[in-house]
Amino acid sequence: MSTHDPYPWPAASWTGVGSWPGEDPDEAARTIVGELPDLPHLPELPARGVGADMIGRAAGLLIDLPVEVQPSGWRLVDRPGRDLYRAGTFLSHDLDALTEHAHEYAGTLKIQVAGAWTLAASVELRSGQRVVSDPGAVRDLAESHREGVLAHVAEVRRRLPAARLLVQVDEPSLPAVLLGTLPTASGYGRHPAVDRVVVEGALRDLFTGIEGLGAVPAAHCCAPGAPIDLMRRSGAHALGLDALRLTRDDDEMVGTAVEAGTALMLGTVPSTGDTPDTDARMSDPAATVDPVRELWHRLGITPDLLSRAVAVTPTCGLAGASPAHARAALMAARDGARVLRDEPGR
Repeated sequence: MSTHDPYPWPAASWTGVGSWPGEDPDEAARTIVGELPDLPHLPELPARGVGADMIGRAAGLLIDLPVEVQPSGWRLVDRPGRDLYRAGTFLSHDLDALTEHAHEYAGTLKIQVAGAWTLAASVELRSGQRVVSDPGAVRDLAESHREGVLAHVAEVRRRLPAARLLVQVDEPSLPAVLLGTLPTASGYGRHPAVDRVVVEGALRDLFTGIEGLGAVPAAHCCAPGAPIDLMRRSGAHALGLDALRLTRDDDEMVGTAVEAGTALMLGTVPSTGDTPDTDARMSDPAATVDPVRELWHRLGITPDLLSRAVAVTPTCGLAGASPAHARAALMAARDGARVLRDEPGR
């Protein structure tokens, strides 16, 4: 890959979003590294329970902001306890397994972490309200999150010095934060929308720090109404989106991102299976990536760029799938990526 190449992966790449079924880090890392030769990722195994979930995993990285699980979810507390210890232990086991199976890997490797806005929308203050309800608490959380994520990136780089790191910041709650649709603790009200300038600034601070460590910043949002322009302007060099949720209203934002050299991880493969429609789509690689080819045709961008700019993924994480479906989903993504390379036009 040329140093001037804006795309952080080889042509016709495919990868997973992050989560994976099961509870065995060694088996998961061996499978991911084996099935994703050009763009493997650090597996997340939420089936292990508290601390392995997306929010707990990211909250475990926070610096000087301890959390624990309450009946209503994760909450800020005065001192670290058992839940934080579990989160740290799970992540350490995952990194040990990945280090063992990818220690000689020299391509792009993806790690994932929940973003500060999704944490602010999920983690509670001591009062029981969401952190997002308190601008001062949000600032503290964003700074703590940035410091913790950068330390995590540095640790992965130390363990896998030959790899080029792609850091995917997962922000599924971003549309709700921007639109003011998050319910209050009582359920009767809604938290006010957060100013887009504030959201963009916090994301930019994190992405700048990631880039400063020599890693590639990426933003992932598989929710409807993903703020594509905002994530791109914040400094994400790659965007992860559910291609099946994109509408013609998104075309201009996607086209602007592609023209700016932003790479795309587009979800087209069903993340869960066992329906006739799913089986039919996964057995036909061309049908799997038709939404991407149709998007490209509408954008009027040269087909030759398609397999360079786009990596094919499942629509979401695979933790809710059976192990058989999860493997089949990666194979469907591989076959779809090859269709984008060999038959980019319809």
